[in-house]
Amino acid sequence: MTLLNILLQAATNLGTLAAPIGVGLAVIGAGLGIGKIGASAMEAIARQPDATSDIRMSMIIVAALIEGTALFAIVVCLMTLG
Repeated sequence: MTLLNILLQAATNLGTLAAPIGVGLAVIGAGLGIGKIGASAMEAIARQPDATSDIRMSMIIVAALIEGTALFAIVVCLMTLG
């Protein structure tokens, strides 16, 4: 086997490992983002209880956007396997 064949085989094996790593990073990022949103919203509600409904609505919208982005990243990572 030549060195080029060995490198190509190693690159192929790393390609199948890249998708699960990408999925894991997307899920971790989404979890951290939603956790930060929840913590900030609870702090904002504690400071201004009158604005609870507005804060909650904004929190739900932003959390949905983060989850959508994470789902898109997971789908793209899984499409690279096929």
